[in-house]
Amino acid sequence: MSCQKRLLGAVFALLMLGQVGAQAEVLTLKPGHPQQYVVVKGDTLWDISTTFLNSPWLWPEIWQVNPEIKNPHLIYPGDTIYLVYIDGRPVLKVKRGLRVVKLTPQVRSSKVRNGIPTLPLDIIRQFISRPYVVTPEELDRLPYVVAAEEGRLISGTDHNIYVRGIDPALRTKRYAIIHIGDAYRNPGAKSDDILGIEAIKIANAEVVQFGDTAKLHVTQASREILAGDRLQPIAHEPGDFDANFPPHAPLEEVEGLIIDVLDGISRTGRYQTVVLNMGTADGMEPGHVLGIFQSGDTVRDPYASKPNQTATLPEEKVGELVVFRPFEKVSFALIMESYRDIKLYDTVKNP
Repeated sequence: MSCQKRLLGAVFALLMLGQVGAQAEVLTLKPGHPQQYVVVKGDTLWDISTTFLNSPWLWPEIWQVNPEIKNPHLIYPGDTIYLVYIDGRPVLKVKRGLRVVKLTPQVRSSKVRNGIPTLPLDIIRQFISRPYVVTPEELDRLPYVVAAEEGRLISGTDHNIYVRGIDPALRTKRYAIIHIGDAYRNPGAKSDDILGIEAIKIANAEVVQFGDTAKLHVTQASREILAGDRLQPIAHEPGDFDANFPPHAPLEEVEGLIIDVLDGISRTGRYQTVVLNMGTADGMEPGHVLGIFQSGDTVRDPYASKPNQTATLPEEKVGELVVFRPFEKVSFALIMESYRDIKLYDTVKNP
């Protein structure tokens, strides 16, 4: 027996204690907001937040769990989120929807998910399962493909490859093969001043024979394997991605830059993934909402008291993004709102 509907949920309040005083934003309800909303399959926390609020990351300030309900932080399809006022303050509560469970004479099982995702997973999935970031020091320690069986220049599934740098004493047999991509740097940084290096998983392989040069069998490949590609023990790959983080502004003041766009263009907009020059070392965590700002243009001022004077226009907010995958010195983030074209080296900071 199992529920036919997909279990959805979100933990909204635990990460947000004490945040009110740290934010310049004031909680305001969106004009024309509904009095209630019925959760449907495919909803994200950002979607639901923007239904009620002008600033979605302030959701935890308005959310009130129902202590009489088991797992009050969880939201399911069919549940109703409704707005009430307590001492003049808006509060959102949840009413459990009616669930119909069909009983049949067979055994079923279903994986229970812990919450609705904050962001649309179909958009960011490709940046969750494959690309990640390594430091130059980590890269130097990784084993590498030195050759392929039968002198092949390109290898794939069911081929054998030869690898140097595997420590036979560790007896680790399963490896991910990664292709090294771009190095991330701050603008104007020296060539050796690297924040991180993109590493793209392209295959899985297992050790057939240990040695100074080990022999591995490729069990699965999504693209061609070349000499020089690196290997990472599967046990050391990044852990499962947790999509159940509430959107929230950083508690401390932060400021950084967009240093790359992951699809290789220089201008971007809503639902594009970008790379920031801040990571866990700078306090970044999944769910951090940041405003995107562009510097004002410098214009000629013909009315100034002296000739050839210029004036710099103030910076303007041009969008918002959410960090979903931070590394040590860089983070992947998804642009959620874009009021104009967003460019490389635009500033990101507290919203």
